[in-house]
Amino acid sequence: MPVLRHTLFAAVACASLFPAIARAETVNLTLLFASDLYNVDNTEPRGGFARLNAVVKAERARNVPVVYAFGGDLISPSLLSSFDQGEHTIALMNAAPPDIFVPGNHEFDFGPEVFAKRMAEAQFPRYAANLRQADGQPVPGFQDTSLRDVGGVKVGFVGITAEDSPEKASPGKAYVFAPSLDTTVAKARELREQGADVVVAVVHAAQNVDRAIVDSRAADIVLSGDDHDLTVFYDGRTVYAEGKSEADYVTAVDLTIDVKEKDGKRSVKWFPDFRIIDTATVTPDADTQKMVDQYRQLLSAELDVAIGTTAEALDSRKASVRTQETSMGNLVADATRWAVSADIAITNGGGIRGNKEYPAGSALTRRDILSELPFGNRTVKLAVTGDMVWQALENGFSDVENSAGRFPQVSGLVVTADLGKPKGERVQSVTVDGKPLDKAASYTLATNDYMMDGGDGYKVLKGAKPLFGVRDARLMANDVMAYVKEKGTGGVKAGGRIILKK
Repeated sequence: MPVLRHTLFAAVACASLFPAIARAETVNLTLLFASDLYNVDNTEPRGGFARLNAVVKAERARNVPVVYAFGGDLISPSLLSSFDQGEHTIALMNAAPPDIFVPGNHEFDFGPEVFAKRMAEAQFPRYAANLRQADGQPVPGFQDTSLRDVGGVKVGFVGITAEDSPEKASPGKAYVFAPSLDTTVAKARELREQGADVVVAVVHAAQNVDRAIVDSRAADIVLSGDDHDLTVFYDGRTVYAEGKSEADYVTAVDLTIDVKEKDGKRSVKWFPDFRIIDTATVTPDADTQKMVDQYRQLLSAELDVAIGTTAEALDSRKASVRTQETSMGNLVADATRWAVSADIAITNGGGIRGNKEYPAGSALTRRDILSELPFGNRTVKLAVTGDMVWQALENGFSDVENSAGRFPQVSGLVVTADLGKPKGERVQSVTVDGKPLDKAASYTLATNDYMMDGGDGYKVLKGAKPLFGVRDARLMANDVMAYVKEKGTGGVKAGGRIILKK
């Protein structure tokens, strides 16, 4: 025993004479991100569920820790979603489930009941820190944040859904959406108090909200959906990444995290490497492709039927229908006006989703029309005053700079707008059937039920009197199909309805 006591004393004495040995460790983590995937019937050389799932499986097989996040907009809009309200997209996502899923605004397109049903079918974790039930309680099946241990490094995750869903979609009064920025800041603070070394925010938000979150420095890494842009950014402090749409590209952020401990103090530093995975180089996952092929077969028999031809070249590209008069916008507006025998028609450019061009003389099929109008919106007829029409048009031209979906495509109207004027003062003149719009007069307006309920900022229409309401309304897509079939052709050359000054 005396010898043992002497040995222990010597060891303690030696330890007190030398500084603590520094310990260093390097941890690797891949953040894999995609968002805004709508189209099961993808025939393009890149993108689609089968290629996305192949990427996910390959990344998980690399023997490096992977967190796969999906940033929302899944169950709508797509061609098949017009029929099954997004059931197939959940099944396809379940085949290679994300570790974090944040709902986008399109998850609410079919109303709160369908949202709840689809989310209950999901076999993956759902996050939405800024989403609550109307009574303020958490939404069943959702979590705000999580804290994961990756090789001794604590990585915190917070999910943020689209705060503008009540304006862009149809969540009804079942849910309350808190501001994205405020929620991210608060939840990131909580995660750091819990010991998070790195905080990752997975959000579905417009670029201005993304920028505010990045500028707040609340999160170290911001992965965002909604804008359909392929973007990576790192300023030495914060990473921001957005992964375009349709899984054309999948963004991988490879983090190298260095952990050092010395004298009882711990420091963590990290650095990102970006990999943009072009799915044109990816072989589709075989199991997922089988599912996709089965869904295609269900659609083809009914949809691949020609109903008319294009009288003019049709343009439904996103950049066009949200910023200018287009031939496809004219077709949709003319068809809805014809369907309910209205004086005028206004439809939001954001509701036209085909994002393609049709040469003059092309066959138009049911598939084409449903691809253009996938939301299941219905044509309604409203009694409005001229002043309400003017206000609606002001709203339509209020956010052209950001290519907002509220841009108006019209029928029965000629509108002149000056985009150099302040918002709310841009409409310069409006004529109806060749006569100046009378703000005190009454008109009948054909539009869609989404806009009637104030969607895309058309709140003025909520005060209109329905003459042909939702209960009696038909699908817009069916009205357009009937119009094309009746006329034999579709499309009026763009020009003359909307005159823009800049």
